[in-house]
Amino acid sequence: MGFKCGIVGLPNVGKSTLFNALTRTAAAQAANYPFCTIEPNVGEVAMPEPRLEVLAKIAGSKEIIPTRMNFVDIAGLVRGASKGEGLGNQFLANIRECDAVVYVLRCFENDDITHVEGRIDPIADLETVETELMLADLESLEKRVLNLEKKAKGGDKEAKLTLDLVLRAKALLEEGRPARHVKRAPEEQKAFEMLQLLTALPVLYVCNVDEAHAANGNEQSRRVEARARQEDAACVVICAQMEAEFAALNDEEQAEFLAAAGLTESGLTRLIHAGYDLLGLSTYFTVGPKEARAWTIHKGWTAPQAAGVIHGDFEKGFIRAETIAYDDFVKFNGEVGAKEAGKMRLEGKEYVVREGDVMHFRFSS
Repeated sequence: MGFKCGIVGLPNVGKSTLFNALTRTAAAQAANYPFCTIEPNVGEVAMPEPRLEVLAKIAGSKEIIPTRMNFVDIAGLVRGASKGEGLGNQFLANIRECDAVVYVLRCFENDDITHVEGRIDPIADLETVETELMLADLESLEKRVLNLEKKAKGGDKEAKLTLDLVLRAKALLEEGRPARHVKRAPEEQKAFEMLQLLTALPVLYVCNVDEAHAANGNEQSRRVEARARQEDAACVVICAQMEAEFAALNDEEQAEFLAAAGLTESGLTRLIHAGYDLLGLSTYFTVGPKEARAWTIHKGWTAPQAAGVIHGDFEKGFIRAETIAYDDFVKFNGEVGAKEAGKMRLEGKEYVVREGDVMHFRFSS
């Protein structure tokens, strides 16, 4: 189950530097984990997961397979991208394939790196990016209205539902607000997602600061953080240049690098975790002598849905899930000890998987 975060930003804000740091991280991880071949504009990065290492050690697993997240470098965003300026059409097509959008915002001063707008103002940059996405969404919705109205007048119930959503989203966009703020009932969610609106995607703001402010941010990044709270968006402070240097170091050098910078973990680790949280994702584990593996699911998924991530037949033929909480697995030194202590639970089809569950599925073929 792969997830994609599209990285967008104006020229000279540090987007490429950040993406290069991500792809270097992916290349470094490839020596330890099995990764698929990735396209030049996609960085597939392992989700940092210390618990997986612990589980593998207890179970004597030969292989460790973490869950992963894809970061897509989306080129072509300039003012006018919604009208096809720059690589506008390619930009819009790529972003529609993503699960969330990462806005890289320049929060650093550097006279050697000019800003396309001639000023350093991350909020203005944010609004430029958002405006292009909203204009593209408006154009998309306006093209649908006439056809939906005809179908709705003909008694098409699905068209009526979609038209109502389209008009509500259109009105909000015309007010200058992104489509993710459209109020909708749970039963409307699927139809809303089918609209494929760019501004309906969850947003993560990355404040790219200079090295001196990597640990605590600066005045500009604090402005973005305040905006993120208003928008119900996520926000991470990163020095992209530092991250690029960090990604090229070995483990021991990385630890020294973080300590010297006053950081406990890399900005990329925080970015990956923030993306994971933003998308409402959760992790469960399968553990055995062959491999210890992390699996990504949405929070609130049931045991059969979680089993389906491994294979569709597991979900179709689901019987039960033998489940041990991570803490119990560690405390009682593995499956046998946890079972003897009465900590293994047999969960059925209605069970909602909890973060960190260690699971073994029983199913009929």
